[in-house]
Amino acid sequence: MTHTISVAGRTRTFVVVGDPDGPPDRPVVLVFHGSRQSGDIHRRFTGGTLDGLADEGRAVIAYLDGYRGNWNDARAASAFPARRENIDDVAFARDVVRSLARSHGIDTARVIGVGYSNGGQMVIRLLHEADDLLAGAAIVAATMPERENFLGDFGAPTRRPVPIAIVAGTADPIVPFEGGPMAWWARALFRVGGASLSATATAEYFARRNDIADAPSTDHGPAPAPGRAAIHTVAYRQEGRAPVTLHVVRGGGHTVPGPTPGPRVVGRTGERPGIRDIVGDLVSASAVEGA
Repeated sequence: MTHTISVAGRTRTFVVVGDPDGPPDRPVVLVFHGSRQSGDIHRRFTGGTLDGLADEGRAVIAYLDGYRGNWNDARAASAFPARRENIDDVAFARDVVRSLARSHGIDTARVIGVGYSNGGQMVIRLLHEADDLLAGAAIVAATMPERENFLGDFGAPTRRPVPIAIVAGTADPIVPFEGGPMAWWARALFRVGGASLSATATAEYFARRNDIADAPSTDHGPAPAPGRAAIHTVAYRQEGRAPVTLHVVRGGGHTVPGPTPGPRVVGRTGERPGIRDIVGDLVSASAVEGA
């Protein structure tokens, strides 16, 4: 169902999946789509796999709509309309949570942010500018901007360390796994420039923010199905610390892992663990934190 709210004088919309009369104090999963998508397009792009968490009564899923297909993320070199018009997407996220607390009885201490591409960059912004809001985050096909390309406080300690999952394809044609600037055609198409850290350096960055000093461990995971990319997991964990997990999609592209392959033009898609499994783990972790 599509919901409408007013934020800073603008009408904003989001699609909600979940029974308003479902179990009380469910977490909410805020889904931020990629460039030139909408919440509904991203829902179809991923085969609606996150909807299963709502069907099971484990969470309410909210697919938010960006402004003219984009989010006002924290990259200094972003130049799409949401940046040029300084759209307050942080306020939008907060207002969606308040709205769903009234309509669905969600637990406002159990908010999970999930973002793909430009949406992943929006989740990175929330982790820095609204770290009181999120209880967990999944960042897909997006890496941390380098210091000079970041409008937030790069490297600042967080007041609320939370579990973070990062998904990155080693053959992503848009966001280089090894970091640096995007390809020229991607910069022109998506109206964004500047350089970003590698996927590994991004995971290390968030591990430092969560005060994790122990060396990571690696799990090579199950063999992939034919035509799908294998995923191995690098886990940064330490007793008493919120974990950071990097899911490396070997030979994977600019895609969201799960049962629905992305278009061939953006590369191969990993299947296991899929985004539903990854977000499901964050949902479970939020219950422990809120206990």
